[in-house]
Amino acid sequence: MSGVQTRIVTPDETGMRLDRWFKSHFPMVSHGALEKYLRKGQVRVVGGRVKSNRRLEAGEEIRIPPLPDNGHFTLKPKPRNTQHADDIRQMIIFEDETMLALNKPFGLAVQGGTNTKHHLDGMLAALEKNGERPRLVHRLDKDTGGLLLVAKTRQSAQKLGDAFKAHKVDKTYWALTVGSPHPHEGTISMPIAKRMVRIGDGDEERVVPAEGEDAKKAVTDYQTLYDAGARVAFLAMRPVTGRTHQLRVHAAAIGCPIVGDGKYGGASSRIEGVSTKVHLFCREMTFPHPKSGKRMTISAPLTGHMLETWKFFAFDTNATCEWPEGLR
Repeated sequence: MSGVQTRIVTPDETGMRLDRWFKSHFPMVSHGALEKYLRKGQVRVVGGRVKSNRRLEAGEEIRIPPLPDNGHFTLKPKPRNTQHADDIRQMIIFEDETMLALNKPFGLAVQGGTNTKHHLDGMLAALEKNGERPRLVHRLDKDTGGLLLVAKTRQSAQKLGDAFKAHKVDKTYWALTVGSPHPHEGTISMPIAKRMVRIGDGDEERVVPAEGEDAKKAVTDYQTLYDAGARVAFLAMRPVTGRTHQLRVHAAAIGCPIVGDGKYGGASSRIEGVSTKVHLFCREMTFPHPKSGKRMTISAPLTGHMLETWKFFAFDTNATCEWPEGLR
């Protein structure tokens, strides 16, 4: 049986519910046990009785009663997956006390789902430190590689998440398309929606250009940086809105599907001599730093099959572009 403890709420725990704070610090205590402690006044915040949904503030003192250390309350820590930790460290291209910037490999799922047991979100548990584990703040498709931001603290996750929601994050993707778009630069403004589409002998849900109440505004800026005649083009694409599969749907809709994107480009997305994998890569992001608020830019070096394709066509792997404000 442990003795009475006093814990201080840290700045990055500001706004956290008491029950979630308890689960984070004392996962061996069930919610029912916590409620019992609260009813009896054994758990207190700043000396007063509170409810489990009480929002905490930095610097507040939490009284923790003696906790049994046997039977129901014993929780064996899960062994840390050192391979996952090593794999993630290989992806890191920037790190400070608030965040990580990863260069996600093509083919690695960001989150779990049906038949997806190996994913980045699960791997991040291997980097847990002092009860704090890195948190996802946005996503990339499994087939898309490149820059992914990860928060190291709860407070950083809130700040970065707010920046994404407020459209304060400028993202530049690189894509290889079949054919070169005309004009060579511009804006695609085309609402899209999820619809059931007849594929072969069955129906499948796809994101498609659409009209109607369920259609969502989708806007993409693009620039053609290089092309190989009429065969393929190296595009920089900026999603002004962040819809699912937006870049892939827009590229296919203007007649220049992304190479390897059979889902939206069909057989016409294949180019002889290059990989049949999707050629879409998150190259760069400009965003407010979660602690200082100052805007910063991080770029990810091209990797995998896209790097091989860029060498094949002799495209510049250090190409840059500037987005005129007028395009927005």
